[in-house]
Amino acid sequence: MPQARCLILACGNTLREDDGVGPFLAQWAEERFAGEPRVRVVERHQWTPELAQDLAEAQAVLFVDCATDSAPGEVRIGPVEAAEAGRSELGTHHLGAAELLQLAKELYDAAPRSSLLLTVGAGSLELREGFSEAVNNALPLACAQLEKAVVGMLADSPAYRA
Repeated sequence: MPQARCLILACGNTLREDDGVGPFLAQWAEERFAGEPRVRVVERHQWTPELAQDLAEAQAVLFVDCATDSAPGEVRIGPVEAAEAGRSELGTHHLGAAELLQLAKELYDAAPRSSLLLTVGAGSLELREGFSEAVNNALPLACAQLEKAVVGMLADSPAYRA
């Protein structure tokens, strides 16, 4: 498989209401960038150490997830940097974006030039499908922010370098 210029790495559980926003946005991105060979979308239930190689091979990465530390429906996007060496808990099966970037550096001595994290604040993580009203209302903005970030990464815009 050719190297992705932009890797979209989304996680979440579609059976836990707003936690499914990552998979939703991954599917949206698959459709939006279907004709763009420089974009690769990977969606997982959680981020695991095996994804470090994908990160090491990408030029830019956009992590996508829900956030429990944001107001319901709040869309945030910003740079994410690798965790400090030796400070992450790499023994776990689930990693955050910063820990996954650090693992790519440790194992492959490589990391994307640009790394962003897009989150949508979760209003509910109940055991059901669909989204809370707040997240449902935030989806157009989240899609627009995702598109803007990917287009910027493909153009190698300095504004999208972490």
